[in-house]
Amino acid sequence: MQNPESKKLVSIKNLTLTFNAGKKNEKNALEDVSIDIFEGETFGLVGESGSGKTTLGRAALRLYERAGGSIEFDGQDINKMKKKELANFRSKAQMIFQDPQASLNGRLTVSSILGEGLDEAGYPKDKEKRRKKVLELLHMVGLNEDHASRYPHEFSGGQKQRIGIARALAVKPKFIIADEPISALDVSVQAQVVNLLAKLQKDHGLTYLFIAHDLAMVKYLSDRIGVLHWGKLVELGTAEQVYNHALHPYTKSLLSAVPEPDPVKEKAHRVQSYDPSFEKDGQKREMVEMEEGHFVLATPEEAEKYKAEQK
Repeated sequence: MQNPESKKLVSIKNLTLTFNAGKKNEKNALEDVSIDIFEGETFGLVGESGSGKTTLGRAALRLYERAGGSIEFDGQDINKMKKKELANFRSKAQMIFQDPQASLNGRLTVSSILGEGLDEAGYPKDKEKRRKKVLELLHMVGLNEDHASRYPHEFSGGQKQRIGIARALAVKPKFIIADEPISALDVSVQAQVVNLLAKLQKDHGLTYLFIAHDLAMVKYLSDRIGVLHWGKLVELGTAEQVYNHALHPYTKSLLSAVPEPDPVKEKAHRVQSYDPSFEKDGQKREMVEMEEGHFVLATPEEAEKYKAEQK
C-alpha cells in the first residue's frame, strides 16, 4: 500500500501515442494522459477493451514509442535513455502478460525459462548457485522443486501465470506492470494469483501498475485507480473515491456493470448505459480536481454539475 511520504517512481506526463501516423488508418491510441505512480503502491487502470490500457502499459516500458509527452522512471526520461541505461531500466521494470501460455517458451523447461531472467540480471553462471536461485523463485510463487524440470504445457493456467511472475521477479524489479494477469484464468484461481501478487508486493516492496477490466478485483488490490476511455483518462482517484463517489458518466456505467453478489439484488440490478456522443462536441476538457486527489475530465460547466452531484 502507498505510503503518504512515498516518492514518485513513474511519472507519465501528457502522453500521446499514435498508431499508423500519417496513414489513412491513423489512430490516436492515447491522448494527453498524465498519471504518477508512487513507490510501493498499486495503481489500477480500468476501461473496456480498446480503451488504451495495454498500450499505456507497453509505452511505460518503451515497447511502444510515444508521439508526445514524457515518461520518467526514477527521475529519468526513458525515451532519452541510451542502450546501457535502457537495459538497466528493463531490469527494474517488468511485465506480467495476460496470456501465460503465449508468453512462455514451450521448448524450454521452467528452469531454463527462469535462467534467461537470471542471465538478464547478470546472475553468476555457477550451476549450484543458479539451481538454488531457481528453486527460491519457484518457492516464492508457490511452486516446488519438481516443477523446475517440467515444460509449460504440463501446467495449469494458474501455474503458468505463477511461472511468468517468477520470471519477472528473477531480475529483482522495482516496478511490475500486470497486464490483465488473471483474465485468462478460471475464477477459482484468480483470487489465488491476486493474493500472491499482494504478498509479493508486501515482501519485496514492489510497485504495480495493475491493468484489468474486472473492477471488483481492481478495487481489492489498488490504492488509486485511473479510468481510461477512448485513450483519454476520464477519472482518477483513490479506490474509495472512484468506487463510492464516481463522477464521470463512463465510470458510473462501468461500475453499474459489476454484478451484485446478492441474487435478490442482482435480479433488480440495472446497468447504466453510456452515451459518449457528448465527447465529440469539440469542447476542451481538462482534468479538474473535485476533492483532494480526485480528478475528473470535464469542461468548467460539467465540473460545476459534478460538484453539485457530490453535495
